Amino acid sequence: MSHFRLARISLILAAIGLNAVPAMLGVTAAHAQDKEKEKAAAEAPKDTVRPEIYKLIDPAQTKPLLDAKNFQEYQTRIDSAAAAPNLTPYESFVLNQMRVQLGQASGNNELTLKALEAMIDSGRLKQEDKLRFIDAVGGIYYSSIKDYDKAITWFNRYGTESGDTAKQRQYIVRSYFLKNDFATAKTEVLKDIDAAKKAGKAPEKDELNLLGNVGIKLKDTDLYLQAIEELVRYYPSEDYWFDLLNRTRGKKTYAPRLDLDMARLKAVAAPSKMEPEDYVEQAELAVLGGFFTEGKIAMDKAYPGAIPAGKDKAAIQKIRDSANKGAADDAKNIDSGVAAAQKSKDGVGLVNLGYNFITLGQFDKGIDLMKQGIAKGVSKNPEDAKLRLGYALALAGKKDESVKLLETITGNDGRGDLARYWIMYQNKPAAAPAAAAK
Repeated sequence: MSHFRLARISLILAAIGLNAVPAMLGVTAAHAQDKEKEKAAAEAPKDTVRPEIYKLIDPAQTKPLLDAKNFQEYQTRIDSAAAAPNLTPYESFVLNQMRVQLGQASGNNELTLKALEAMIDSGRLKQEDKLRFIDAVGGIYYSSIKDYDKAITWFNRYGTESGDTAKQRQYIVRSYFLKNDFATAKTEVLKDIDAAKKAGKAPEKDELNLLGNVGIKLKDTDLYLQAIEELVRYYPSEDYWFDLLNRTRGKKTYAPRLDLDMARLKAVAAPSKMEPEDYVEQAELAVLGGFFTEGKIAMDKAYPGAIPAGKDKAAIQKIRDSANKGAADDAKNIDSGVAAAQKSKDGVGLVNLGYNFITLGQFDKGIDLMKQGIAKGVSKNPEDAKLRLGYALALAGKKDESVKLLETITGNDGRGDLARYWIMYQNKPAAAPAAAAK
């Protein structure tokens, strides 16, 4: 989550002139009797401080106390002034100002908040200054006190009184999360994501991350996957891609027959996250499927040199040997298999042969053969064949045709997910939105 950038109250005070020296009423002697004091208070101009109070809070005396961190004496002066009878609203306002300054200097948030709230409700602040203080109170409850119920109350008050419900919206939603009301946090963040999409905007990256965290807290795998998918869609990174594909593979409905399809997308979308074992797995699956050139390419990425010693060295070497031998045979004889595949009643041979040509970089020929195979008919999992043609078109740079085909592919076993992910991969933003840099 984003760090909350709370403006310092002392800076706000200075900005709106509340650090200015209060005006002093010069008609009442310090030694006057109580009745005289009461009369003077009643007749005092609205924005003045009586001499007997002023002498206690004179900035020339109190500021050095604050600078020297003599907080006890500073507090004593405030308390002594506050004990004077018949305080005027202005005198109370000035004393609350001093309490805010003391609270900020001493780190006493309770004192700061109580005084700020009194100033807000005093009726003496301009509207724009009142809103700054309301915002600041919400910020203190959020960042320092971590009383998220009160933070929500004050941020909502800011929205109500300012008419700007968007400014602190993200912190209201986060407050629900931080106070462990994950159900409400989920509801609210989904509202914001939906609103952003309807407005034609990318949802905030922080909100998508929050949605993922809600999914974790609720142990809702589908919600977490939804969040990661949206992050991949709007803020693609190899980390997000790698997480998305691994977790999709872990879904209960996922079909292992799509493991090679998954590995192919992973190698394209998140190559820097691929470990040697990831490439070895891709190579093994490719060899088992008869895609020897693909297997050789994957093995060469896993181990550009010799395979290091280890308990799996023999098994890995076997995969490499099979891939190398099959790739060498394909380089010499792949064209000779076209006629036989075309004579077959089932189009799967043409589809697989076509993808072999894709791995050799012969995209047009490979795509043509795959189309022939699909047109002939694939008896088992025909939509899988369309999926592979869809991403073969993507690898060939034929985006429009690829997306059009992939949009027709469904399935809750991972196939529909892969089709959608390949569309996302091709439609990735040219540059991540500015929020991605937060």
